Amino acid sequence: MKKKYLSSALAMLAAASMLAVYATASEKKYSPDDLRSLSYYLHGSTENAVGQDVNNDGKVNIFDLVTMRKNLAINEEFAESEIKVTDNYVKYIGRNYYDNDTLWLVHSGSAVEFTVTAKSASVTLAGDGSINSDPDYRSRYAVIVDGEIIVDSTMSEKTKTIELFTGDVVRTSKVKVIHLSEANNGAVGVSSINVVSNLPSPVVPTPEKDLCIEFIGDSITCAYGVEGASNYESFKTTTENFMKSYAYLVADKLDADYSAVCYSGHGIISGYTSTGEKNEDSLVPAYYENIGSWENYAHPWDFSARQNDVVVINLGTNDNTYVDKDIDVRGDEFAEGYTEFLKTVRKNNPDAYIICTLGTMGCNQLYPYIEKAIEDFKTETGDERISSYESVTQVQSDGYGSDWHPSPVTQQKSAYVLADKICKALGIESDEIGLDMAAEAVYSLNKNEDNGANAWPYFSDFDRSYNVNVTSGGSEPADLEAVASPIKIVKGGKYRITFTCSGANVDMPVLIRSKNGEEYFGGTLKASGTDPAFNEEFTSDVTDENAEFVIQLGGDGSKNITIRNLRIEKIG
Repeated sequence: MKKKYLSSALAMLAAASMLAVYATASEKKYSPDDLRSLSYYLHGSTENAVGQDVNNDGKVNIFDLVTMRKNLAINEEFAESEIKVTDNYVKYIGRNYYDNDTLWLVHSGSAVEFTVTAKSASVTLAGDGSINSDPDYRSRYAVIVDGEIIVDSTMSEKTKTIELFTGDVVRTSKVKVIHLSEANNGAVGVSSINVVSNLPSPVVPTPEKDLCIEFIGDSITCAYGVEGASNYESFKTTTENFMKSYAYLVADKLDADYSAVCYSGHGIISGYTSTGEKNEDSLVPAYYENIGSWENYAHPWDFSARQNDVVVINLGTNDNTYVDKDIDVRGDEFAEGYTEFLKTVRKNNPDAYIICTLGTMGCNQLYPYIEKAIEDFKTETGDERISSYESVTQVQSDGYGSDWHPSPVTQQKSAYVLADKICKALGIESDEIGLDMAAEAVYSLNKNEDNGANAWPYFSDFDRSYNVNVTSGGSEPADLEAVASPIKIVKGGKYRITFTCSGANVDMPVLIRSKNGEEYFGGTLKASGTDPAFNEEFTSDVTDENAEFVIQLGGDGSKNITIRNLRIEKIG
């Protein structure tokens, strides 16, 4: 990645503000293209600084941008103009198709982004055949101005013009038009940007970001039903919102550009099937090298237009409806198909780090076959720039979207985990915010039998609950302890501890401590109601990657304790 001479925010702010200032000197005049070129150099998006030492001090820095601003060539008269959405004027995000002066945003999250300086501005959109669908199945989009969503709607007209802003004063704004629903249900077109401005180039693309991530997936990546009223509601594009997908949230957290290739119901060797028969009509590999699956967009995608630094593959959930019927045979078939797809992904992304995952909606029995596919791929190709992890399965307490799809809470949790995985893969420092430090902890039971404590524990993989059948709690709370370890905490880190505990009929101490008993946090689970809940925060004074979470259950008679939904989340 290129060195940043300014932060992204500073470079963008400088570039934007310069465009709105009138020339004040009779020296050399500069065009907005000159200004944009210098801004990109300072941002690190280009290494060309020839002729950019505007103030002749022997350095190229922010002060040259200020001098250039003062000598910006600006027309005296304001005029209306129509600007086409070519890459000279807007940044393309995701897979798109330019045809008949319209850029079609094909996939979930496909977008255009630009900075506009004018007294007034609007954008003209276009609809494809999906405008004839039922209202709940048309392409959904959003228009965002300076971070505020001004329009969130579905495309129901052949053409539609949306006002971005208007007034008597020149304004500089960052604008994004984004496709929120998926490629299965059509695209959204962007035809032109219409402005009243006195600048020769009032619309400029936002700079490319240092990192670009491609997400390959199914309905989970599309954010199918993320805004659904309940798990009993069926599919609608009006409840599909890519900006609430783990993919978009990861790109936002890591300040990355992104591209998504995702189709609900699709898989590697079989799409979703209710009969157990193979569904070969819904395969991502069949469309991966094209812009989209619809005939209008079934054109080869130019991977060289923007090389990806990371490719994330989240597929297998739909394959499982076929493979699970005879997993001993079909599991190997899935692994072979997955390996072949990895070769296709690598061919088109020669330098990217590939990360594979599965498990958000269950189907965990298929994950070992993904591991097998990766090992076969490594053995055959010698390629080591690839890894995998098993996603945590969604839980009822986090809610569900339509048709049991991930809720906004689940999507956000998934994003936190994946962002951390990407950072570790690329050698970038991860802040670990949002991670559950108890996600991989193993439960055990300490019994002081000398004081008469006795109990039998049981851990359920299904919902990660820990049940302790207590016959005697001994004489003190510490005589019987449920322990989860390892728990990683870092000095200065702020954490939130949450869980529920059924069967608690007395108050019970809750601790975070070291292996040798040094206490880092102490709290109390109050015995109230049928399922007492614990929710407390603490800031760690130490770093300990092998700390223990402890609930002291002793000092009482027989009881049946069940600890559920333990989460120790880093929040700051």
